[in-house]
Amino acid sequence: MSNIDAISRVALKKVTPGVSAAMGSLHGAAVSAAQDAKVEPELLELIRIRASQLNGCAFCLDMHTKDARAQGETEQRIYALNAWRETPFFSGRERAALALTEAVTLVQDGHVRDAVYAEAAAVFDQEQIAALIWTATVINAYNRIAIATRMVPGAYQPAQKNN
Repeated sequence: MSNIDAISRVALKKVTPGVSAAMGSLHGAAVSAAQDAKVEPELLELIRIRASQLNGCAFCLDMHTKDARAQGETEQRIYALNAWRETPFFSGRERAALALTEAVTLVQDGHVRDAVYAEAAAVFDQEQIAALIWTATVINAYNRIAIATRMVPGAYQPAQKNN
């Protein structure tokens, strides 16, 4: 470990609790919008995982792969998500959402191209597209927070479902 790696990072929740709470509220609003738009929770986890892969966020990858598994996602699809275009494991709807997620996450690579947006618009309605964009935006923000503060992956456990 280098000296830079050993530097203690700011605890954002402690130092800026109001901003942290606002971020949590944004996340909650995005989740509610997705629920209201009837976007599948499993698809939201794929979006969170894919954006976290692109951003190299170990903390969020740990969290959202665990959440995806808890929702019944298969190991095969989680492992292949990084190469989703090369596999037969994802539906057209999932592919459109993943392409949109990549465009939002990698906005510097040419913005969200019309073809990518049109592909999503062919399988999602306006409320669903809005929910997908908010989900990608929120996870990108969380990725940056986790990376900047060097949040340590491994301890997160999904909430237990009540049957």
